[in-house]
Amino acid sequence: MKIEILGTGCAKCTSLENAVKQAVAKSGKFIQIEKVDDIMKIMEYQVVSTPGLVIDSKVVSTGKVLSVDEVLAFINA
Repeated sequence: MKIEILGTGCAKCTSLENAVKQAVAKSGKFIQIEKVDDIMKIMEYQVVSTPGLVIDSKVVSTGKVLSVDEVLAFINA
């Protein structure tokens, strides 16, 4: 599994990144986490509101900071 956090480094993007790291630790699974701050790559996902969360190349959330439990639900889905 690969999780990408889309964002240019704003506070919300950092908060989402922290939530993702905590959720991955809770899950006990091996998951690759990548922070994407390249505007062109973010646009390839057609995300206009950051932060964005992409799991296995599928956009699952945009424009909001998810809680650790919300991220964990996406991981376990």
